[in-house]
Order: sequence, then C-alpha cells, then structure tokens
Amino acid sequence: MERIKGLKCRECGRIYPKEAIHVCEFCFGPLEVDYDYAAIQQLISQEVITSRPTNLWRYWELLPIDGQPVNGTSSGFTPLIRADNLARLLGVEELYIKDDSVNHPTLSFKDRVVAVALNKAKELGFDTIACASTGNLANAVSAQAAKAGMKCFVFIPADLESGKVIASLIYNPTVVGIKENYDQVNRLCSEIAGKYPWAFVNINIRPYYAEGSKTIAFEIVEQLGWKTPQHIVVPAASGSLATKIYKGLKEFQKVGLIDNAETKISVAQAQGCCPIVTAIKAATDAIRPVVPNTIAKSLAIGNPADGYYAYHVVKDSSGYGETATDEEIVEAIKLLAKTEGIFTETAGGVTLAVAKKLIEQGRIPRNESIVICITGNGLKTQEAVADKIGKPTIIEPNLASFEKEVKP
Repeated sequence: MERIKGLKCRECGRIYPKEAIHVCEFCFGPLEVDYDYAAIQQLISQEVITSRPTNLWRYWELLPIDGQPVNGTSSGFTPLIRADNLARLLGVEELYIKDDSVNHPTLSFKDRVVAVALNKAKELGFDTIACASTGNLANAVSAQAAKAGMKCFVFIPADLESGKVIASLIYNPTVVGIKENYDQVNRLCSEIAGKYPWAFVNINIRPYYAEGSKTIAFEIVEQLGWKTPQHIVVPAASGSLATKIYKGLKEFQKVGLIDNAETKISVAQAQGCCPIVTAIKAATDAIRPVVPNTIAKSLAIGNPADGYYAYHVVKDSSGYGETATDEEIVEAIKLLAKTEGIFTETAGGVTLAVAKKLIEQGRIPRNESIVICITGNGLKTQEAVADKIGKPTIIEPNLASFEKEVKP
C-alpha cells in the first residue's frame, strides 16, 4: 500500500509528486507531505511501534521516506522526565520535561529533522546537503552528512555563538558565515538553492525535513502511556515545531493510536524577537517581521516562515503565547539546572520562563498536565550564563585552606 501520496499545497490543495519542491507554483503556498492515513492505519499499531528499536524511526509509517532508513538510526526517543522538583517550585501537580538536549548526535531536536531530511535527500538522488541555520541545524547537518559521506555546506550568521560554530566545523563541512541576521542568511540560501543542485534541508526539501519534528509528539504520547498531556509549551523560531507537534498528535488520533488529541499548544519567544507572540496577543494572523535582538540566537528569526500556521495552531488548540526577556531567559536556565539537573541552551530558557509566566497568569491551570519542550543543550550557549553563575573557590592543597576558604 502507498503510504505517501505526494506533496500537497497547504493553501489551495493542489497535489505534487514526491520531489524536491516546496512551494506551490499556482498560489505560492507551502507544500507538505500528503499521507494515506487509511492505509497507514492498517500498518501501524501500539504493539508494532513498541516492538521496534528506541529511535525516531519506530514511527516509520508516519514519516516521509519510502524505504528503510540508513541514516539517523540513533536519533530520537529522548527522555520524558517527570520534573517533580521544578513542579513543586512552580506550584503545579504534573510537569514533564521533554529533553532533546541529549539527542544524538549533536544535542538538539534538529537531529530529528536532519535524520529525515538526509534519508529523503538520498532517496531523491542528492549527493550534497546544505542548510541555513541559527546554529543547531548547522551542527546536525554537518554531523549527519559526515556519517553519510555527503558533501556539506552550512550557512550561518557570522556572529553565532562560538560553541555552535565549533560544533559544525569539527565535522569538516564548508561553513559560511554571513554578515547579517538569519533572515538574510536564508534569503541568500534561497538564491543558492535555485542555482546549485543541492538538497537544502530547510528550503527545497523542507516539506520532508519538517516532518521529523512530529516525532517529539509521538514520543510524548507513547512515554505518557499512550495519552496526550493537557498542555505542551514549545519554543518558536520559524514556527514549524509547534505546527508539527500539533500535526503529530492529530495523526496519532487519525490512525487510531489514541482516542483524542485535545492538547493545548502554547509558544514561547524571546522578547527581542517575538513576531508570532505579538500576533497571538493582537489576535491577528498577519505576522509582522522584526529585526532580532536577543541572546536566544537559535530563536532569532524575525520573519518566521511558518508563523501564520503556528498562530492558527495556538488558536485552534486554545493555547497561548508569551515572551521572555534576556534576564528571564538566564534565570530560567539556572532554575532548570538547579531543580532538575538539566543544562539547557537559551531556547530552553525562553520556554521555561514562558511556561512559568503562563502558569502564573492562570492560562495553564496548576492541576493540569504540562510538558515543556527543551530543544538544545546549554554547552552550546555558555556565553549567555558565563558571568551570571559565580566562579570556583580557589584554595591551597591542604585542609586548613579548605576550611578557611570554603567554610563547610
């Protein structure tokens, strides 16, 4: 049975073949993968899924590759942690952290989307993979391209955090730093993608790449015992992650793996780059581009490609959106570390800070189940907290010095 019909325009519904295209030639709407859910329902079950290895490919039937995966077989199925210490501090009953800060191989949720994109790129006959990135995607593309033996080009803002630059260069791709923000990087990459026969994961093969984010939703449901939480709080950059988590929940319902998918999706943005949240608060789906100014560089997309759709996911699910200042981001990073032992990057600080606000505002009731998505590792953005966490106490190598300086 054919699980994948092709690609479909989100706006006008026109159908396209499974090729490296991402925009409708009639209305210029974005394309997404079109599945045959009736066929998939005959192939998938809770028992089939749980019999498979613990990686994102246990949900193969709902992912857009035709054959069996040859790359990314260690990515996904990250921990869902019951965060009781943090829950007590926030005054809530049931709180979980979906911890993609330990995803393999590059410690962010981008390992998921790249695993899907790379397999699809190979199926489509590409030998070169590329991306425009705020950091985590560049790391994931570089690492997985090295493993797959593909040529690799990554394009980043020139002022990116050094940890993320090093974590791309180590895999020996061609790294190009551009003297502008991400929106200008992406604009240039669109021009390059039009000239060179490369698989740009977030441009010409974006419809397939974005589907990898659904696996976060799939895993949350499975890890909660095949039920949905009442709230998921998601960081928003392009807005794609929120839309795909919502889509993943709905797909599990369509193929009969769960009875309902009533989760409220709320989005988190930095105050210095919050076009989606601004639209949510203004109750308009007209997303106004902004110039980013925030320490949360991985969320610094001023003109979000999926902002319109993220807005509607939040509204349709009865969620909300909120922002965090740079100071609140740092405090949230420290809070997660000291309560749950998880060191998140700045995007995770945004998400926790926003979740805290939504709880305090009463938009997330304290007696309902909450999942906070932590999408990257704090080792990548150490500059954000380096001067906010104190310094080691230096002593001489003797007991007297220890007791004098440390005062146990």
